[in-house]
Amino acid sequence: MLTLVCLVQLYYYGYFFRRLAFYKEPAPRQQSLQHPVSVVICARDEAGNLTRNLPGVLLQQYPTTNEVIVVNDNSVDESRYVLAELQKTYRKLQIIELTQEAKLIDGKKFPLSIGIKEARHEVMLLTDADCVPATEHWMFRMQDAFAPGIEVALGYGAYHKQPGVLNKLIRFETFHTALQYLSYALAGKPYMGVGRNLAYRKGTFLRNKGFASINHIPSGDDDLFVNKVATKENTTVVIDPDAFTLSAPKQSWTEWRKQKARHYTAGKYYKAGHKALLATYTATFLLFYPLFIASLLLFDWRLALIPFLSRLIVQGIVWKKAMTRLQEADLFAIYPLLDLWMFFYYLVFIPTLWKKPGKWK
Repeated sequence: MLTLVCLVQLYYYGYFFRRLAFYKEPAPRQQSLQHPVSVVICARDEAGNLTRNLPGVLLQQYPTTNEVIVVNDNSVDESRYVLAELQKTYRKLQIIELTQEAKLIDGKKFPLSIGIKEARHEVMLLTDADCVPATEHWMFRMQDAFAPGIEVALGYGAYHKQPGVLNKLIRFETFHTALQYLSYALAGKPYMGVGRNLAYRKGTFLRNKGFASINHIPSGDDDLFVNKVATKENTTVVIDPDAFTLSAPKQSWTEWRKQKARHYTAGKYYKAGHKALLATYTATFLLFYPLFIASLLLFDWRLALIPFLSRLIVQGIVWKKAMTRLQEADLFAIYPLLDLWMFFYYLVFIPTLWKKPGKWK
């Protein structure tokens, strides 16, 4: 049984995850694309984050027509005044003030829909108020992915590196999630994106009636929408450090657990094929360590080491390359411990798939 579980895990590493680890950038075009771009950001009581991060979006080096739309979603802090001051300096900043809640629509799907519908341009770049582009070329790199036929571009939303164990675990979980959704997309099976760094066409949004089919779910404005509209033919990934975004990670275990629990409630609404792929990987991940320990105790321990070391070596090669590509290479030094940590992580968070979603804050 241990050998079978190990083989399934090795299949995922050999067929899916190697695609990100050994990803080769496409040959540069003779002439890069430059589309008119609308950046849409939703913010609720984010005055501090808007002050810190919004200038990084407004100062992007992008000569073609672009606009930055901030939907101020019923904020009661100083957001209105922060945005008004920024608008004096940055004329491309467009502000939408929402003063009423949308009935029966939880989460940020309503304000995001308003922002997208008000946008003037076809290519939509989405990020959050607590995010800042890693470089001044974020806008250019993300929009450049929209070759003919491409409707969705998946980016990587990283977290700032800070001291402490919690920061490493948050960044590792983010890396591990990206390893999956970017690799699956590269294999022709896109199933999610992250709202911290995501782009799609306005026409795609309108043609699919926006978030109408998922308005009753508090989360899912990013992953569930991508799960609905993304296909092998219309989706691409942008794995360029210039196109990353950076966010401030949660500073307490309680806050992080609430954040992840909210995100996981959307997983049960994925397409059946995607749920099967994710469930098989997770199930074999959870079975691996208990079966390894049982094999050590009940059978020849030397035989148990063969699948264990095989998985560890292949995993190390793939993670090393993928972590380097996503600029998380400092995590590799403790990768066996992080792998063990994911076992306990899954035990804690898998039950949230069956819990009732909470409201977005």
